[in-house]
Amino acid sequence: MRCHDIEYEILGSEIQLVEITLDPGETAVAEAGAMTYMEQDIGFDTRMGDGSDPDQGVMGKLFSAGKRLFTGESIFTTHFTNNGDVKRKVAFAAPYPGNVVALDMAKIGQRIVCQKDAFLCAALGTKIDITFNRRLGSGLFGGEGFILQSLEGDGMAFIQAGGTVIEKSLSGETLRVDTGCLVGFSGDIDYRIERAGGLKSMVFGGEGLFLATLSGTGRVWLQSLPFSRMADRILAAAPQGGGNDKGESSLFS
Repeated sequence: MRCHDIEYEILGSEIQLVEITLDPGETAVAEAGAMTYMEQDIGFDTRMGDGSDPDQGVMGKLFSAGKRLFTGESIFTTHFTNNGDVKRKVAFAAPYPGNVVALDMAKIGQRIVCQKDAFLCAALGTKIDITFNRRLGSGLFGGEGFILQSLEGDGMAFIQAGGTVIEKSLSGETLRVDTGCLVGFSGDIDYRIERAGGLKSMVFGGEGLFLATLSGTGRVWLQSLPFSRMADRILAAAPQGGGNDKGESSLFS
């Protein structure tokens, strides 16, 4: 199935959203809860499956939904369709501060692999699936990198990333990154988990015990502020008084 040919505009600077323009009859697929606003004539329908295979039976949809449920994702996606006679817009945003990355799948090999929570929305016809890293080491030590998401199609797809997004092009080279900073990579990049140096570096280096190693030729997308890292800093800075902290005014209480 060929993807719908949608138009889009990314709005904002550091906390972005993507505004998609749908021609009459066109549809965009998004993660549940990602919609920010939609114009009149846009209808939405929650479905089991991504709609990339119209002939997929009930069992196939249940199998796909089961894989998403296993990874903690919603088993449903939401389909937004322009039911009117003129172009209409619908917008989607990430649930945390960051940027939206627009991917022209036809120009990057029609397949990318990304972190399981990176997908935001795409043109109808994009296949959204779960893939598991084949290396045992990646499964035991890779954290989020063990369960990955694959996007396949020839249209536009959009992924979300925390902080600043960096795109790196590899040409037979190797890149080592923090596992949480990896957003996605083109399908022909080899991905594995390796130790972060010697024992001293692993214990005292502060960079984690393991790093993601990407090799080959293709594109890699990185994020400067993984949501997990931001959440850890917030929790670490939170008051530890167990409810006894009276706040800033407690000095005069």
